[in-house]
Amino acid sequence: MTTDPWGRVDDDGTVYVRTSEGERVVGSWQAGAPEEALAFFHRKYDSLLTEVELLEKRLSTTDLSAGQALASIDKLRGQVAEAHAVGDLDALAGRLDALAARAEERKVEQKQAQELARHEARDIKERIVAEAERVAEETTHWKSGGERMRQLIEEWKAAPRADRGTEQALWKRMSSARNSFSKRRKSYFAGLDQQREQVRVEKEKIVTEAEAMADSTDWGGTASHYRELMQQWKSSGRADRATEDKLWARFKAAQDRFFQARNAQFAERDAELRGNADAKEAILNEAREAVLPVSDLRRARAQLREYQERWDAAGTLPRESRDRLEGAFRKIEEAVRKAEEQEWQRSNPEARARAEATINQLRGSIEQLQTKLDKARDAGNDRGAREAEDAIEARRAWLNEAEKALEEMR
Repeated sequence: MTTDPWGRVDDDGTVYVRTSEGERVVGSWQAGAPEEALAFFHRKYDSLLTEVELLEKRLSTTDLSAGQALASIDKLRGQVAEAHAVGDLDALAGRLDALAARAEERKVEQKQAQELARHEARDIKERIVAEAERVAEETTHWKSGGERMRQLIEEWKAAPRADRGTEQALWKRMSSARNSFSKRRKSYFAGLDQQREQVRVEKEKIVTEAEAMADSTDWGGTASHYRELMQQWKSSGRADRATEDKLWARFKAAQDRFFQARNAQFAERDAELRGNADAKEAILNEAREAVLPVSDLRRARAQLREYQERWDAAGTLPRESRDRLEGAFRKIEEAVRKAEEQEWQRSNPEARARAEATINQLRGSIEQLQTKLDKARDAGNDRGAREAEDAIEARRAWLNEAEKALEEMR
């Protein structure tokens, strides 16, 4: 019989392994020496040892899940328990027990990590859903809102998963928000299409009316009508872009045809009226020298009437000089009118009477205030005296102005 610390070979070739529970037959050897039998079954033990060592290394150096580790441990336990090998099988079983304890610890850690991850996933997806609902309910910027909704869907897909119940409830809200946004957007654009069609019909009428007037020679009335049509165009809203561009091109073409014809007519007429401008320029210069400044009102009034008749007889002015010349002539007329007003003020008896009454009233008031001042001084009332002095000074200033005005009326 041949033995070693972990097993032996009986004389009949039976191979035993020693364990804490006693000896167990692991095989039979008839092909050679007993030492070879022990070496053969030692090699089988080494294979088991290698598998245990690999599992230990995977558990300590990789993210092997606890479930996978425990399954591998159970499998190796069965292999060790029934192993046809010679070696320290009890030690292997002990190492597997230690591995199982470590795997159970990892199982608890992984469960805690999974629970934390689910909570984090729930928070992330809650945020995504809340924003999707806000976009669905509030946004009216449909292009950016649609893009943001698509981004939120992608964020949802990329986010970690929560527990099944939470995942389903949140996805139901997410899907509802997306559908709500799509319905609102569809409803908006349907309404917009209807509105644009109404605008198109209204602008079609405006353009048709503008085209009907394009060859009119009623320059003033038609130009005013075109301005009204332009206001209607601006206030009617916008059709779709292609229709808007086509209608505007027709509207502008009609206006251009009318105003180009009107401008050509006005240019021809202005050319004929430039002689009138030269004549009125001469009349203006003569009137300035003869009438201004107004020193003799009767003579200035008579001269102005003469120049006004000549001015009217000189005819219509061209547009480019109308405002300047008409404005300058009105200044001469204004100077004569002011001189007439001043003359009337001087000769108006009612105005003189009012001025004299004002002067008398102010003089009486000053006398009363002077009496009041004397009494205040006699009584040693400084404050009363100062108030009376201030009042007297103010009324003397008013009296001075009133006397000057009355003097100018004489």
